[in-house]
Amino acid sequence: GVDISLEVTNHQNITRRMLENQDDLYICSQPPEDIPLCSEALMDNPLVLVANKNHPLAGQRNIPIKRLNNQAFIMRESGSGTRQAVQKLFAKHKIYVKVRLELGSNEAIKQAIAGGLGISILSKHTLYCESSEWELTTLDVQNFPIKRQWYVSYLAGKQLSVVAQTFLEYLHEHTQKMAVTSSLVS
Repeated sequence: GVDISLEVTNHQNITRRMLENQDDLYICSQPPEDIPLCSEALMDNPLVLVANKNHPLAGQRNIPIKRLNNQAFIMRESGSGTRQAVQKLFAKHKIYVKVRLELGSNEAIKQAIAGGLGISILSKHTLYCESSEWELTTLDVQNFPIKRQWYVSYLAGKQLSVVAQTFLEYLHEHTQKMAVTSSLVS
């Protein structure tokens, strides 16, 4: 039989797993540059600002990024590729936010946002299955979404198993069907 294991983790742990050659394939938003890899872009991974529907910025259009100054934020943990992308954008625009919570899972972040604890930046893919009754909305802020990609990677020189090669081919054939649309949470 074939054993399939899926582990959702942060950039730091993926890098460690790669160095230890623990897995056949890795799907990540930011392949490490200091490890010899074969990597190819699979599909877009836009990062969007997400808030509770009752947040004061909800429903506004073309919000200046400076309006994020001093907002209560829920951030991914240190080592997360999403957090690194957010910090890079905020540093570029001199945005300083109040980090109210650091959480290691997108689902926990969505629950905290729904509870009105702050706003966050998440992959649009994490909002795909949310119902219209959910308490979340995306914010229309300048410089968003942050344009990123999902990549599939494996160690350079690694001989992929037949199963891993078949899965890689499946990804190539089906990723466009999985791409996010504009009909997600808004």
